[in-house]
Amino acid sequence: MKIPRGLRRWAVTATATLVAAFGLVAGQTTAAHAAVACDVVYTPNTWTSSPGQGGFTAGITLKNLGDPLSNWTLTFDFPTTTQRYTPDGWGASWSQSGTTMTGRNMPWNGSLATGASISVGFNGTWSGTNPNPTSFAVNGTTCGGPGGVTPSVITSASSVAVAEGGTATFTARLSSAPSSNVTVSTTRTSGDTDLTVSSGASLTFTPSNWNTPQTVTLAAAQDADTVSGTAVFTVGGTGVTSASVNASEVDDDATQEQSLIVTPTSVTVPEGGTATFTVRLAARPTANVTVTTTAGSGDTSLTVSAGATRTFTPDNWNTPQTVTLAAAQDSDTTAGTRTFTVASTGLTSRTVTATEADDDGGTNPTHVENPYAGATGYVNPDWSAKAAAEPGGAAVANISTAVWMDRTAAIAGSATAMSLREHLDEAVRQDAANGASPLTIQVVIYNLPNRDCSALASNGELRISENGFNRYKTEYIDPIADILDDSQYANLRIVTIIEPDSLPNLITNTDQFADCREADGPGGYRDGVRYALDKLHAITNVYTYVDAAHHAWLGWDSNFQPAVDLFYQTVAGTAAGVDSVDGFIVNTANYSGLREPHYTINTQVNGTSVRQSTWVDWNWYIDEASFATALRNALIAKGFRQGLGMLVDTSRNGWGGTARPSAPSTSTNVNTFVNESRIDRRIHAGNWCNQSGAGLGERPQAAPAAGFDAYVWIKPPGESDGASREIQNDEGKRFDRMCDPTYTGNELNGNNLTGALADAPISGQWFSAQFRELVRNAYPPLS
Repeated sequence: MKIPRGLRRWAVTATATLVAAFGLVAGQTTAAHAAVACDVVYTPNTWTSSPGQGGFTAGITLKNLGDPLSNWTLTFDFPTTTQRYTPDGWGASWSQSGTTMTGRNMPWNGSLATGASISVGFNGTWSGTNPNPTSFAVNGTTCGGPGGVTPSVITSASSVAVAEGGTATFTARLSSAPSSNVTVSTTRTSGDTDLTVSSGASLTFTPSNWNTPQTVTLAAAQDADTVSGTAVFTVGGTGVTSASVNASEVDDDATQEQSLIVTPTSVTVPEGGTATFTVRLAARPTANVTVTTTAGSGDTSLTVSAGATRTFTPDNWNTPQTVTLAAAQDSDTTAGTRTFTVASTGLTSRTVTATEADDDGGTNPTHVENPYAGATGYVNPDWSAKAAAEPGGAAVANISTAVWMDRTAAIAGSATAMSLREHLDEAVRQDAANGASPLTIQVVIYNLPNRDCSALASNGELRISENGFNRYKTEYIDPIADILDDSQYANLRIVTIIEPDSLPNLITNTDQFADCREADGPGGYRDGVRYALDKLHAITNVYTYVDAAHHAWLGWDSNFQPAVDLFYQTVAGTAAGVDSVDGFIVNTANYSGLREPHYTINTQVNGTSVRQSTWVDWNWYIDEASFATALRNALIAKGFRQGLGMLVDTSRNGWGGTARPSAPSTSTNVNTFVNESRIDRRIHAGNWCNQSGAGLGERPQAAPAAGFDAYVWIKPPGESDGASREIQNDEGKRFDRMCDPTYTGNELNGNNLTGALADAPISGQWFSAQFRELVRNAYPPLS
């Protein structure tokens, strides 16, 4: 049931971008010689490992603006002889001869239609300096000749707000190098004459400084009117493509110059659950402003559970901050209300009316903000019996774990495994026995065509090329949705975990695995996830959490934002858009520590950042809590709702036992420091299969921290990640060497031993030795 990790180790500390526009016609254009016209964007990310030397990652985007190409070869020269390819690249077959770098297309990306782009790159080292290449060629055609692309003006913002009597700025640069100096002017072309260019009205860009942002300052005149005007400014000039910036005046002559903005002013809070509203300021303050939310008259079961005090600064005044209200679970059947006051010294207060949505005895309970809040968890009798039979297992046998639907046959069950209906019927029985509290049952949706495209241990039964998408819909998702929508299960809170590790594979593994490239197309992972969300979100008491891998997969700059973009693109394409997901889950069935207690990503050892250590490997995160928090913030900034919740699978990331460090290392060597300080005792963060030394982690709990809906046990402890040798089976699961303890590894795990336990069965089957190891190394320890 688990996936190998598609690590892509791209170090990033400082970024500069070089865009080269080129378009020479190679000789005489004939049917055999395509006219070459294209753009190259060369983006180096450079870091220093010791004085005067270091490494870099070069990301290159090649866009074809000429005739369609059936193959391509990109060449350029490094400016110095000390810039070296490591070698370690992607998207192209790279080689270096002297200072000349050559990248030839791979078998699958040679065809570039007119207007199509391809992203490639490589890692390198440098000493002395690391200047950018200045000339490129494609298929032998040198950059910079006739037919080149006209530079465009690129502004840092498409709209700015200018406080009345004040100023605001944006920057401008060019998209590519001009052949000679270019003057770019900023002029108001329409709108309020109170808005003017204060400085930077005329900027000069040269062939050497074209990519350096230059500042334009806009001003808004102070006047007596109470109208906030707008204006359009054009930024352009001869020989460039212009850009437009919309400016709006923030008027301060209204009755309330500063005020609190509260959205919405009425909320419905599910009984046993939570709901949120946001607060921000109307204008930039000159000093910090503290805003408090207090409960007034009404139903005392409604309270402020988080965000009672919020502080706004001159920098974050316009960023909405969340206040969370909660409704206690009780036995009444009355929906009460309560007024909450949002106030700050010197400002007019606002009120929010909260209404409790009672779900006692109803057949259509409200879809709550956090399905884990106030609820008990479903105990899987199959797993519980196996756990209780193991030494020490009785201490955790009654903990809630997820039910995995990892193949079509799992829906109907078997003589040895409960069906989905049988699990739900048992959940109804447990719900009836637990008093007034609702019950949450977790179901893993895990059967996409080309599932686990970058590994073998948990390959699935469906193939895209064999009508897999249609089968996924009609034989898998539709039957599951029909069962979950049965009215007898309407009072259950059914949490669905959507396709572990699938979308992250599209970020890191399409270059290396044909199955992943196929999954990146029609009928693949995007279409499958959207279909699952459309069917499941439509059921009121079903909650959907999309899998987002873990920090040691997506924590590098090259992976993090592309993953955020992919998640948004995929979910926004559903019928309900971003509202079709309740949240995201990280660390599903993985081992990454929840929190590293002895160092942070900002720790330095003898002047060297821990990011430079072999273990951290330039990642921006060292544990799941920091990664999940950053991911949630980025997803909300991208367009997901403010109430987005995060889950962390803590079933096997406790890392207790005698090997757990009790204090930070005292070593002055960064690698030794990190290795002696980290609680995650894996040989390499890319190791994922049946890890030796792992322990049970934090027990499941609701709302453990701001933005987190719950810590959960999605991977049932004791169920194997994959077989340590070839074992014939009828589930489509194959032997993956990452589950073999004798395997010496590959580039994804730094060519290290796998750290896997021996004698493991196929994924999903009971593995007694693993369970006993997890119990022995549990952290917090079992009582």
